[in-house]
Amino acid sequence: MSVQLRGRLAARGDEPLGEACGIERAMAVVGNRVAMLLMREAFHGASRFESLCRRVGASEAQVAQHLKRLVAAGLLTKEPYREPGQRTRSAYVLTDAGHDLLPAVMALLDWAGEHVPTSYGATVLTHAGCGAAAHVEIRCEAGHRVREDELVIEGPDLHPAPTDRAPTPDSDQH
Repeated sequence: MSVQLRGRLAARGDEPLGEACGIERAMAVVGNRVAMLLMREAFHGASRFESLCRRVGASEAQVAQHLKRLVAAGLLTKEPYREPGQRTRSAYVLTDAGHDLLPAVMALLDWAGEHVPTSYGATVLTHAGCGAAAHVEIRCEAGHRVREDELVIEGPDLHPAPTDRAPTPDSDQH
């Protein structure tokens, strides 16, 4: 069972997708342990640098590097705060784009609970409103649950037109 490919994506053969692939672009931003754990902690409400370092278990240099990338990618934003008698510092807060990553992060958590056993037991997602178990799933806009073999992925243009065109001799007007 696999997803259905259509359009240029289906006809690409063994050609790598590169930047045409949304997964590749997303992984360039959040595709490592520290970046994903920083996003997890942002969803858990942590925002201060020292707390993020402790919670993620990474060095200050690693955390600083990944926070800079997450801010540059628009997933987090820096908001100044100041403790009495201290210098102004930055809190790292989720942006709308960062909040939009929640289903992907929760899908990984849900997947790990089912497929990567631990002696700690699985983390359970529940709906605060009613207490029922919550799961990440794919649904179409009509509300139907979409199984893997029912999902159609239509690929982008694998050879976009160049954006920087060199001037032609007859386009040089003075």
